[in-house]
Amino acid sequence: MPIRTLCLTSVLALAAGAASADMTFNRIASFATPMNMAEGEDTARETSAEIIAATEDGMTLVYTDSPLGVLGRIDITDPANPQPLGNLALDGEPTSVAVKGTAAFVGVNTSESYTDPSGRLAVFDLQAGVEAYSCDLGGQPDSVAMAEDGSFVTVAIENERDEDLGDGRTGQMPAGYVVIVPVEGGTPDCDGLIKVDLTGLAEVSPEDPEPEFVDVNAAGEIVVTLQENNHLAVIASDGTLLNHFSAGAVDLEGIDTGDERGALIFTDSQPARKREPDAVKWIDADHFATANEGDMDGGSRGWTIFNKDGTVVYESGASFEHALVRIGHYPDKRSDAKGVEPESIEFAEFDGTPYVFVGSERGSAVGVYDVTDLSAPVLKQILPSGIGPEGYVAIPARNLLVSANETDLGPEGGVRAHVMLFDYAEGAAQYPQLTSEGADELIGWGAISGMVAGENGLVYAVNDSFYGYQPTIFTIDTTRSPARITKALRITRANGDAAQKLDLEGITLDGEGGFWVASEGRTDRVIPHALYHVTAEGVIDAEIGLPAELMAVETRFGFEGITLKDGTLWMAVQREWGDDPKGRVKLVSYDLESGEWGAVHYKKAEPETGWVGLSEIVAHGDWFYVVERDNQIGDAAVTKKVYRIPAAEMVPAPLGGDLPVVSKEEVRDLIPDLKAQGGYVVDKVEGLAIFEDGTVWVSTDNDGVDDSSGETFFWSFTL
Repeated sequence: MPIRTLCLTSVLALAAGAASADMTFNRIASFATPMNMAEGEDTARETSAEIIAATEDGMTLVYTDSPLGVLGRIDITDPANPQPLGNLALDGEPTSVAVKGTAAFVGVNTSESYTDPSGRLAVFDLQAGVEAYSCDLGGQPDSVAMAEDGSFVTVAIENERDEDLGDGRTGQMPAGYVVIVPVEGGTPDCDGLIKVDLTGLAEVSPEDPEPEFVDVNAAGEIVVTLQENNHLAVIASDGTLLNHFSAGAVDLEGIDTGDERGALIFTDSQPARKREPDAVKWIDADHFATANEGDMDGGSRGWTIFNKDGTVVYESGASFEHALVRIGHYPDKRSDAKGVEPESIEFAEFDGTPYVFVGSERGSAVGVYDVTDLSAPVLKQILPSGIGPEGYVAIPARNLLVSANETDLGPEGGVRAHVMLFDYAEGAAQYPQLTSEGADELIGWGAISGMVAGENGLVYAVNDSFYGYQPTIFTIDTTRSPARITKALRITRANGDAAQKLDLEGITLDGEGGFWVASEGRTDRVIPHALYHVTAEGVIDAEIGLPAELMAVETRFGFEGITLKDGTLWMAVQREWGDDPKGRVKLVSYDLESGEWGAVHYKKAEPETGWVGLSEIVAHGDWFYVVERDNQIGDAAVTKKVYRIPAAEMVPAPLGGDLPVVSKEEVRDLIPDLKAQGGYVVDKVEGLAIFEDGTVWVSTDNDGVDDSSGETFFWSFTL
């Protein structure tokens, strides 16, 4: 039976501290898009949630699913428990959707080639689940937007270029344009379609505009982004061009532009970086906001508020990206491209407060900005999303925000495309649970892989080989909420060079102000299996390689955690090595005084799918505690548990012979904790730290935001 499972910290208060009267957004549910497939369909097929909208009553969500060629529907009558309503098949690829009443207006790409683009506007009756009307658009549609009064729908006809031709540059015909389709009583007037020519406007490829995103204000004025052309245009409902202007450029400072470094270094700059905006949303009759994702030559990593006369009212610069850096959501592998890539944007007023929501495609998060003062927006929150958020819809009448997250890694990768729901209510923010906000410097972090408790509420953590060129010991203050990374100690060699090519998976205190760290090792990547002693200044002054008896049977799944008890280091081996019976892994010992190696065997759970292994080991009192986990995600996850082993049984036998098998007792099942986060269950529970008073802190590894949502969960309970 689990130990003292009733006397534990509520997960819902992990990062929140005491509840307050403040209104905040918190995630309450997530919906995996394969759930919308009919019984008997192949759910292993790629699926996606891209652009999303809601019916006027706020009870049904509809989203475009390009890989399946369908319109997905979700019942959110109970938003904390979304239910599938199934998919509606389309004759082509859906690119965007807008809803008026219960009618969904869908842009459908039917192009046979880049040089012969085609598409249509399909109108679906969502109640009947049937297509009611279709209008030929004459080209490849991208974004769709509806006038507030329902009098017309507008579509950006991108006629996108072939990025494999002409070095991927614009200047490929045919040119794109905007169409306006009158609507009467929900019925589109296809014959009354207005085509708005946008050629000759931009400084960049004026002959080849590629309209990307459209939106309509209360006055019926249309704003359109020409992303690759770095241009914006404002159009009247009758097709008259009201204004157009360059989106301009931004001088970026304090950014990371090197994706091959395996390190977070925010000392670079990009002068005159073109904005190249993607999504655009009106804030009021005169102002709109853009998400500056970039494409050909730009991407300013932030967002902007424009007056429709072309004046820049607010520019975020690098501040949005820095905010994501501080919560561990910076995608280092995108540093040479467009960083966090703000791609989507939404505006809505909740409880009298106007908010702009800025979605980071690569950072997998959304910034919530109070724009009461348009010239000085205030970042109120950053919300965790699924992988690759593509679209958002706000439903203020129901106090809901919804994200559509397009990336589907398939059943083997575990993470499927998701729709996530956030509730706006009284209380404190539940995310982030770990941040470097308030530190003396901009501290980037991620891939937390091992922890140890110190004194005065401090936890020390290390990152793994994702940042192999920047191994770091982080100091975390757990007395604050959310917990704060206050210091990043870079590990160096004695000559002062960075200790590159380490895969740190465990850390423990040496009792004298320094640390012992364990490197898991990857011989195929020239990363050694080893133990290192690190001084309080971060210098490696001792290295202990594995003995021949272990190296002869090693695999890549090496040491995952290290702890010190009575002069002996103990390391947990993640999975079976060559001489281990199936289902048993080694807990390896090293006597610091004698230099002798030994081990015991630990019997782990049998996996239902994938594999099960150990992620951490901590000595505390009369027990050794380990984290045992499978590599499964979401509903497939079974084993994410903390067990304890009597210290009296930890008597090592010599290597190479029979090893004693220790007993184990379950302390806590971590899956309920992970489910309480409102998203899917993540796989990598990797850090465990236990204070003297029995307070336990647990952390997850976010894989450096690479094929990951970037979320790091950091929570506590009491033994």
